[in-house]
Amino acid sequence: MIDLHYFPTPNGWKASIALEELELEYRIVEINIGRGDQFAPEFLAISPNNRIPAIVDHDPVGGGEPVSVFESGAILLYLAEKTGRLLPKDVRGRIAATEWLMWQMAGLGPMLGQLGHFKMYAPEPIPYALERYGNEAHRLYRILDERLAGRDFVADEYSVADIASWSWVKLHELHGIALDEFPNARRWYEVIDARPAVARGVAAGMDLIVRNTKGGAMDEESREHLFGQR
Repeated sequence: MIDLHYFPTPNGWKASIALEELELEYRIVEINIGRGDQFAPEFLAISPNNRIPAIVDHDPVGGGEPVSVFESGAILLYLAEKTGRLLPKDVRGRIAATEWLMWQMAGLGPMLGQLGHFKMYAPEPIPYALERYGNEAHRLYRILDERLAGRDFVADEYSVADIASWSWVKLHELHGIALDEFPNARRWYEVIDARPAVARGVAAGMDLIVRNTKGGAMDEESREHLFGQR
């Protein structure tokens, strides 16, 4: 059994989708990020950066004490290595999957996160920020689109790298990105979107959003916990 400390976000989906794809038994441990659960001492003990997701594997390879993992990319690699799936077996394929996973972690996720923040949560429009992050989002989508030219997946076979990027590309409409501009990325997105395990991973815990954010709306308490911490 794996405990998934979780709230439905693009980073949270990475873990829930991987768990569904790998058919691993897991239970969701709700971390209500709009109400500050991520700052609770018991969560910080396994995720010191106070960010979701985190996992605790009660049946690690080789036995022994439970293993905790924080950071979504590290979780994806851990689950892939635990099961021997979602990472290419050959060295070149494995390198490619790891490179593109790191690309998502360092670029696509953070830049789309900033674009989403300034588009949806800033108290007033900041044209420079919208232009800066909008341009960077388009640059990253172009890189993804070029990578997928002539390939089904970013490392040729479906891997953790696809799960990581897809989970953020899922919000393309909210970010103002038209996938028609990026036909290779659109094809890739639609193929992954049709996977039953991906649908289950996205659906996992979706009730938490409405139930714990006062109808799904951002309120002042949520803003403080999400954007006001130092």
